[in-house]
Amino acid sequence: MSKKGWLYTGFFVALALGFYFVLAQVIPGFTKKGVAPVSFVRPFAFTTQDGKAFTEKEVKGKVYVAEYFFTTCKGICPKMNNNMRLVYDKLKEEKDFLILSHTCDPETDSVPQMKKYADSMAVDTKKWIFLTGRKDSLYNTARISYTIDDPANNLKNIEDDFLHTQFWALVDRNGDVKKIFDGLKQSEVKELIKDAEKLLQDKPETEKR
Repeated sequence: MSKKGWLYTGFFVALALGFYFVLAQVIPGFTKKGVAPVSFVRPFAFTTQDGKAFTEKEVKGKVYVAEYFFTTCKGICPKMNNNMRLVYDKLKEEKDFLILSHTCDPETDSVPQMKKYADSMAVDTKKWIFLTGRKDSLYNTARISYTIDDPANNLKNIEDDFLHTQFWALVDRNGDVKKIFDGLKQSEVKELIKDAEKLLQDKPETEKR
């Protein structure tokens, strides 16, 4: 190859490397294996069915699925949580797997009410955790972190706002939302279980966000 040819080759190699570097900087997850995450989990502070504080620190390095429901729901919630039990039964022995069920009606779903509901489910509440807290914090987490409801639904008056979604978020060990699933469709529930099993095989990244 001529000297001019080598110069052209070097130029295009440098151009390609530069393009890759730019993509790696501007596209989250570009350099990671698989698709880029849907979103990532921001800091939160809620309360468990046992009245204990629960923050994002409790799920660090864990794989978990997040859903929203309310204890007095007569519509989609009972079916959703019957499907969630399939996830629980399959993955409850995995030490790094959790289920987080957030209330979307914290005015009704106090700590004692959540405890009563959790007891009725007869599950290990160290693995399947029921969370209540401030309504605005719960809704922001659903819409901004988990992206299971449209952020445009946020109302100026939080008292008039109500969130009722059938979608679940699967979160990996790094706090990235990997995929959204329809909790009413058993086909998607089965897919979630398979994806969670794969994520459990991955080690958490050491670098900080």
